[in-house]
Amino acid sequence: MANYVNFDIYDLQLGDVLHNAELRSLLMSTRNRSILVVEDIDCTLQLHNRLAFRVPPWLADKPPVTLSGILNLIDGLWSSCGEERIIVFTTNHIDKLDPALLRPGRMDVHISLSYCSPRGFRELALNYLMMKEHPLFVEDDKLLEKAKITPAEVGEHFLQNEDPETAIRSLVELLEKMGRNHCENKAIKDVTTDSFKAFGFETEG
Repeated sequence: MANYVNFDIYDLQLGDVLHNAELRSLLMSTRNRSILVVEDIDCTLQLHNRLAFRVPPWLADKPPVTLSGILNLIDGLWSSCGEERIIVFTTNHIDKLDPALLRPGRMDVHISLSYCSPRGFRELALNYLMMKEHPLFVEDDKLLEKAKITPAEVGEHFLQNEDPETAIRSLVELLEKMGRNHCENKAIKDVTTDSFKAFGFETEG
């Protein structure tokens, strides 16, 4: 995103911020045309519990970084201190986030980064291998549905093979192997579930 719009990027580690006043000062020091990234926001909204024991005495009267403090900064300071600014929050557990943080005006766009889709695969093949089409792309599309591979794994695989033809063919082999493992694991799970039910146990998931 930063490369596409030619913005500066700031990686904000909320775990290293002791209180709301320090967070405000950090955001004030950023420039226009910038992207602020907060990784794993679901893990950083309980900072007051983790930091209470190491807050120095001269900061004891200052409120720690709280959800309320973050919301106030998003609503007020960040939106009013300049134009062309973007905040990116990442999370593996969106269900753990407070609805107040998710509402429009705070998080306007929600993007789910899941397993690699056929469209995503073609984008990766173009970016890494400079390849728009290949006869094996149809085979890859079918295998992607069963393999459950992430875009990062596909990209890493392409980086390991300098020759585009070799990269595509070896990816087909990898997807076939992952697909077989997925089917085997599902079969084992189904057998285990049936065994539990045979002995009168209830199972979930």
